[in-house]
Amino acid sequence: MEQLFDISLLNSTVRMVTPILLAALGGALCARVGLFNVGLEGLVLIGAFAAIVGNHFTGSLLLAILLAVLCVVLFSLLFAYMAINLKANEIVVGIALNFLAVGLTTFALRTIFEVKGAFYDKNMDGLPSLTLPLIDQIPVVGPIVSGHSPLVYFTFLLVVLMHIYLFKTVSGFRLLATGENPIAAQSMGVKVRRVQYLAVVLCGVFCGLAGAQLSLGQVTMFAEGMTAGRGFIALVAMMLGQSNPSGVMAASLLFGFMDALSIRLQGFSIPTHFTLMLPYVMTIVAMFLFRDKSYLQLAQRGGGSDR
Repeated sequence: MEQLFDISLLNSTVRMVTPILLAALGGALCARVGLFNVGLEGLVLIGAFAAIVGNHFTGSLLLAILLAVLCVVLFSLLFAYMAINLKANEIVVGIALNFLAVGLTTFALRTIFEVKGAFYDKNMDGLPSLTLPLIDQIPVVGPIVSGHSPLVYFTFLLVVLMHIYLFKTVSGFRLLATGENPIAAQSMGVKVRRVQYLAVVLCGVFCGLAGAQLSLGQVTMFAEGMTAGRGFIALVAMMLGQSNPSGVMAASLLFGFMDALSIRLQGFSIPTHFTLMLPYVMTIVAMFLFRDKSYLQLAQRGGGSDR
């Protein structure tokens, strides 16, 4: 057991949770304005591919991250236009965008890099690992929180900033009001559509960063379908966390731990197919324990006329 549960496992958890947490925070913003965005999987996948493309052709990690964010924001605007302006059912739109992302990245991978399955360049640099001074010397805590990419630290800082924005600022209260009662919010002068577009764009930014962390911060490569359901796990984490940043972080850490544990178990002569199931089994268990009906009502409402 000591070989299974150790400090390195917790260090891996912090690293593995980042894409899930970023996508879940983006989904939470959409849920707060009355949009149930099931397209998180596709958004993260687009971000992962765009980050690799940007890094390969520019050699700049900053430009690669910016390209990932830009591409995912454009993809998110497609979701926003159909769900908000055309009043299409966001569940259907999100699923369609997931399929579009899979097909688009597969086609682009074979067109741009002329390879199938995966692309890897040994000369490509991934996101650097930062050693935190002083904290690195603290027993137990140092090895867990030090040595991660800048996006990992930004993600946990983002949880705090998002909490302050939602519950301590006027703009945040307007965003919350838009989701609670859009008609009442509009009567008070809140531009509902503008707030909804803002939430979707920020969701795209977060998912772009999640994709960049996935392809540049963990493996420095791109593989077809490399998100492997992380977007859907993020959706469940958002629901379990009640779209509250701290709750979303706690739920994401649970799934990140199961993801890291599944990788660790592969070194203990346990069949790979069994270990890979762990994060998704935990997701199903979490859904059984999830009692709140508000998200179910939001999903059923879909493209309702109350937006």
